[in-house]
Amino acid sequence: MAEFIIRPYGDPILRAKGEPVKEFGPALRSLGEAMLGAMRTAKGIGLAAPQVGLSLQLFVMNVKDEDYQPVLDGKACEPADIMPMLLANAIVTVLPGEPDIYTEGCLSFPGITGEVERVERAIVRYRDAEGAPHVLECEGLLARCVQHEHDHCQGVLFIDRMSRPHQLLTAAKVKKLQRATIAEMKAARKKA
Repeated sequence: MAEFIIRPYGDPILRAKGEPVKEFGPALRSLGEAMLGAMRTAKGIGLAAPQVGLSLQLFVMNVKDEDYQPVLDGKACEPADIMPMLLANAIVTVLPGEPDIYTEGCLSFPGITGEVERVERAIVRYRDAEGAPHVLECEGLLARCVQHEHDHCQGVLFIDRMSRPHQLLTAAKVKKLQRATIAEMKAARKKA
């Protein structure tokens, strides 16, 4: 499979809601591996299909948060035993709790970070590469990553979730990135 390039902010696919995954099996597993490769190259912990130009409800992640033990299909497990993961057609339920504020970044926003408030507990219903259904209960960084990547599949970006002061602090950088991306896309269309 071809190597993926992570789409920067300004690419309209990042604002589009992905389509449900309908085909499972070797091709989806191969797609997930290619996405993981792009994520590792960019030194990330999660990557959604829209970030590589695919309008799908699909994301991959490799989160090793030893502070919290995830529960997969009703059984507690070590993060290292289930990572990396591919999650298709995920439905995320954020559990009740006090939200915490942490600094987040995103591979589609290189060099841009901001404070995002999230509850660090979630339940995720999803299908794996073979189409088998699973339920993942998670906390901490894993819950934050799941929410962040699921948002991407819905066309919601981390800048939308930033605190208002951080939106204002990063506005110039975000606009600059958007303008550069649009200019690059126009130039590429002219060459084609």
